[in-house]
Amino acid sequence: MSVRVIILIISTSRTEKEDTAGKVISSLLHDSSIPVIRTKIIPDNIEKIQVALKESLEEANCIILTGGTGITHDDCTIEAVEPLLEKRLDGFGELFRMKSYAEVGTRTVLSRALGGVIDGKAVFCIPGSKNAAELATREIIIPEILHILTHASR
Repeated sequence: MSVRVIILIISTSRTEKEDTAGKVISSLLHDSSIPVIRTKIIPDNIEKIQVALKESLEEANCIILTGGTGITHDDCTIEAVEPLLEKRLDGFGELFRMKSYAEVGTRTVLSRALGGVIDGKAVFCIPGSKNAAELATREIIIPEILHILTHASR
């Protein structure tokens, strides 16, 4: 089974030049021989996120959304993605927060990182900071993506 990734950067303020999270995710995946089909910036808008996610699922079997997972008034990635999930991977968010605690301490309570499955494909929602994106990608997504996809596609 081959992994095909699309990265969706959720932000109304960042441009591709300013985005560091998407770049670090792409670089880590590339270094692990996991192809990234494309990276796209999507505004913090539930409907636009859902449309972009559905379109991405037609091309890739792993979608990583970075940004919009916090608790500010415009953070809506979780609200956009969660209703579409067929299965949640609660352990993903739990493990991310556990690992994040070592780096940021109790501030990790603000994280709403989420993993799940839609139509046998993996979807991950991770914070938009470079450090958080690197942590999630290096420590959880890369080591587990084949295992997740193998089970999700059964």
